Amino acid sequence: MFETLTVEAGGPVGRLTLRRPERLNALNLRCLGELVDAARMLDRDQAVKVVVVAGEGRAFCAGVDLDDFASRVALDDASSGGDRRPAREAADQGRRMAEAVTGMRAVTIARIQGHCVGGGLVLAAACDLRVAAEDAVFSIPEVDLGIPLAWGGVPRLVRELGPALTKELVMTCRPFDAAEAAALRFVNRVVPAGRLDAEVDGLAEALAVKSTLTLTVTKQAVNAAAEEAVSTRGAGLDADVVVSAFHDPESREVGARYLASRARER
Repeated sequence: MFETLTVEAGGPVGRLTLRRPERLNALNLRCLGELVDAARMLDRDQAVKVVVVAGEGRAFCAGVDLDDFASRVALDDASSGGDRRPAREAADQGRRMAEAVTGMRAVTIARIQGHCVGGGLVLAAACDLRVAAEDAVFSIPEVDLGIPLAWGGVPRLVRELGPALTKELVMTCRPFDAAEAAALRFVNRVVPAGRLDAEVDGLAEALAVKSTLTLTVTKQAVNAAAEEAVSTRGAGLDADVVVSAFHDPESREVGARYLASRARER
């Protein structure tokens, strides 16, 4: 059914795996749409209590596929006579993805290895629990790329990290390792890479023996409290700012300079 991911069910533990290892599971528009569809499909399976969200290969997720989105913006500019609505629709797809994952009835566990970057970090933040391998590296490079962190990522990070740390990590774009992610309480557990599957599977199985009612009610209560404390209701406006950044000369210059520096490093 899906081109960019695999979905497994058939019992109390389901699995949703990003399957673009050649792109480090970067999120293109098709993948974002399929994540929404997969979340809804798993929600219809009443037997599923827990869903493990993972990435195939050596990375959890390298973030948004900039080549895909930039080409979509350029195409929209050329074909729409300056109408930004098609580009805005594309920019808003990530918010819909994050809200679909957050809104799942099942408890979600992000299984994180390798790179967890930008939009991939928002996907992890949309999950209920996060388990990271010791080799996991986190970063939020959007500001260096000349675009804001969107998809409701800022309020989700404020909930987990607080305002000051969110500002620091989003504005400086500095990477941080799994040990720091645990110290910041962004991840629940850090384990050796060779034990990641065993740890995630053990956590999923421990949850799967609980009653569906108590798991669901607890998840809903915590999510409601988090939403009341720091709301994501304004995340729908993120797409407008992203599209504006793609058309802002200074932001485009900053992004081009950053990409050129990365290319020289390689």
